[in-house]
Amino acid sequence: MAVLLRLAGGTEDLGEIVEALLTAADAKSTDAPALADRWRDLAHGIGDSLDALPKPTPEN
Repeated sequence: MAVLLRLAGGTEDLGEIVEALLTAADAKSTDAPALADRWRDLAHGIGDSLDALPKPTPEN
C-alpha cells in the first residue's frame, strides 16, 4: 500500500512524526508491548522510506 502525505514542513515534519512514534512506543512498552512494537515498526518503516528519497541538491 502506498500513502501520499502533504506536509507543510516537508520531510522535517515527517522526521518529527517518527520521533514522536518512537517516544510513544517507549512510553507504552510496559503497558502495551504489542502496540509499542507496532509503533516502532511504523517509525522504522517511515525512516527507511525517508532515507530512500533522493537527497536534495543545492540550487544555483
